[in-house]
Amino acid sequence: MKILIVDDDMISQELLRNVLEESGYTVVTAEDGVEAMEILESERIRFVITDWDMPEMTGLELCRRIRTRSHHGYVYTILLTSHGQSREIVEGMTAGADDFIVKPFNGPELLVRIRAGERILSLETRELLIFSLAKLAESRDPETGRHLERVQNYSRLLAHAMASQSKYAGVIDDEFVHLVYQTSPLHDIGKVGIPDSILLKPGRYSDDEFELMKAHTTIGAETLDAALAQNPNARFLQIAREIAAAHHERYDGRGYPLGLSGNEIPLSARIVAVADVYDALTSKRVYKDAFAHHVARNIILKDSGTHFAPDVVDAFLEVESQFLEIRNSLFESDRHDCSACCVGAK
Repeated sequence: MKILIVDDDMISQELLRNVLEESGYTVVTAEDGVEAMEILESERIRFVITDWDMPEMTGLELCRRIRTRSHHGYVYTILLTSHGQSREIVEGMTAGADDFIVKPFNGPELLVRIRAGERILSLETRELLIFSLAKLAESRDPETGRHLERVQNYSRLLAHAMASQSKYAGVIDDEFVHLVYQTSPLHDIGKVGIPDSILLKPGRYSDDEFELMKAHTTIGAETLDAALAQNPNARFLQIAREIAAAHHERYDGRGYPLGLSGNEIPLSARIVAVADVYDALTSKRVYKDAFAHHVARNIILKDSGTHFAPDVVDAFLEVESQFLEIRNSLFESDRHDCSACCVGAK
C-alpha cells in the first residue's frame, strides 16, 4: 500500500519513512497540505499520515479537504500531533481524522494503527462488488455506455447540494451522501428479470410492454429484500432498496410501482430520479439525438412539483454547471435502455 506522509519537519518525515518502508509500504511525501492535495489529485493514495501544525495548510484543514473528495474513494487519515488533550482529539476527529498518534511516535504502535486502517479500507471492496453487480445487469445492453457512472456522480452532487438546505440539517450528512453515491448504480438492478425482447427493443414500448418493463422496480426491490433479510441493519442495502424500488415514483403520485407521492417517496429515490432522467434526456437514443443541457434543464424545471421533488430541482439548479462537467467527461454516444420508463416514452 502507498502511504502519503505530510510533514514540514524533515527529521520527523524521514523517521516515518524508515519505519514504513522497512515494513514494506511505499511512501510518498509532502511538506504541507497544499502539496498533499496536489498529490492526492494525481495519484491513487488511500492512506495519509499528516502532521497537525504546518504552514500553508494545517493537518486539520487537510483532513477537511480530503473529506470533500469522497467520490475519489475513502482516504484513511492519521493525525500525527503533540495535541493530545481530549478537546484537540474531538477537534481533529470532527475535521475528518480517523486516528491519532501523539509525538514522539512509537513505531510498533504506528504500524498497528495502520493495519487497523487497512481493515477499514477493505470494507470499501463492497463498493466494487456493488458496482460490479450493477454493471452485470447493465451489460445485457451493450449500448448503455457510462450511464451508471454519470448517474452515480449526478446523484452525489445533488445529495451534497441538498445537505446545505436547512430542512435537511441532521438528515443528509456525509454518510448519506456517500451511500447514495455508492448504491445509486443499483437503481436498475431489477432489469436482470426483464426479457431481452422488452429490454433490448429499439424505440417506444406498447402499453403491454411498458407494464412488463415497469416490473424492474419490484424485481430490484425483491432482490435486495433477500439481502436485507440476511443483513437487516446494513444501511447501504436499505438505501439501495429504496432507490431500486422508488426511483420511478413521481412527486405528484402518478409514478410506479406504488403511486407514492411527495415525501412518501424515499429521499434517496427522489434524488436519483432527477439524476437518472437528466442522463436519459442528454444521451442519444435510437429514436432521438441527445438533448442539449438547456433543453433537459427546462424539462426538469417544468416538471418540478409534478415528476420531481422541488427541493431536488433546486439542488440541480445549484450544481448544474458541475452536471455539465460530468456529462462532458463521462459522455459517450449511447442508448440508455431505461429511456422509455424514464421520460414517458410509452
